[in-house]
Amino acid sequence: MPAKKRKKQSIFLGILKFLSFLVILALMFAVIVIGAVIYFNSPLQAEKMPSVTQEDGIRIMEDGSYYIDVRRGESSQSVGLRLERAGLVRNRYFWNLLCRIEKEHVKTGTYIVEAPISQIAIHRLLVEGKQILYRVTIPEGVTLRKTAAIFEEAGICSADDFYEAARDPQIVNSYLIPNNSMEGYLFPDTYLFPSDYPAPQVIKTMADNFYKKIEEIDPSVVRLSPQELNEKVILASIVEREYRINDEAPLMAGVFYNRLNINMALQSCATVEYIITEIQNKPHPSVIYNRDLEIQDPYNTYIRAGLPPGPISAPGTVALHAVLFPEDSDYFYFRLENPAIGRHYFSRTHDEHIMAGQLIPKGQS
Repeated sequence: MPAKKRKKQSIFLGILKFLSFLVILALMFAVIVIGAVIYFNSPLQAEKMPSVTQEDGIRIMEDGSYYIDVRRGESSQSVGLRLERAGLVRNRYFWNLLCRIEKEHVKTGTYIVEAPISQIAIHRLLVEGKQILYRVTIPEGVTLRKTAAIFEEAGICSADDFYEAARDPQIVNSYLIPNNSMEGYLFPDTYLFPSDYPAPQVIKTMADNFYKKIEEIDPSVVRLSPQELNEKVILASIVEREYRINDEAPLMAGVFYNRLNINMALQSCATVEYIITEIQNKPHPSVIYNRDLEIQDPYNTYIRAGLPPGPISAPGTVALHAVLFPEDSDYFYFRLENPAIGRHYFSRTHDEHIMAGQLIPKGQS
């Protein structure tokens, strides 16, 4: 074989050997990387997990699952450090690498993790924000302050943040509400929220639900002006606090409309209670006295004809339906005749109303 040809063959073999060496190196590196990923991503066995304290923000439950609290403003690296300290991940540096590769931040909230679980699975859970949702039920007829207290007790948001958001002019104006708060426009319902949820988002969720529900009751409400709708909501909030039996709510709404039509005072004790508890910040009264009926306040419907300045509670479906579809009658009065079942006696005249009070057994009027 000519020398020149042997030289070329030698060079070719050398290149082939070098490429083979690179391929072997690459394969070895790939095996090492894959092995490292498998190792660091593999969950620790439960018996090897160290004890977790409340202070870690990671709590172990009786069933062996873990609650992970991701704090507001906390970095992904900080979360990884706590996870490593808790023994849920083998190495925080692998966690940091995952965060860099995916370029997604963990989301604030509370999560439940059932160990053992891989590090990639935990990371995906936290960046997707698949948090624990807490069920919160807001009863019909509650006020803003009481609603705020319910959310604080449930750990969703602080009462102060809720109340501040409910009175935020930007939020109120965004719904074209002609009041200084969202009172009456936060629909009483059962909601699912994560812990430490922004109060403005809670407010908007409840308000959106209100408009959805009222339009389901009567689609024509979309044609009402903000002021006209507000008047309906104010009256519904009063009916909500007055009725006890569903089928009486439309009749009560009709009574209040009859009074409004002749500029007669509504004389609702519920508005006086609102003044005492929400404006004067006093405990809920067990009895309304004559002196209470004389309180000088725009919300006092005993001394002032017409509707109060704003809603006094969160009306539910029954009260809203009653106001939108009141029952026509010539009644102007009603009084409780049976506290046990909540039945009222309806009267056409004041004399008939007084006489009904005398006929009802003592202690039931």
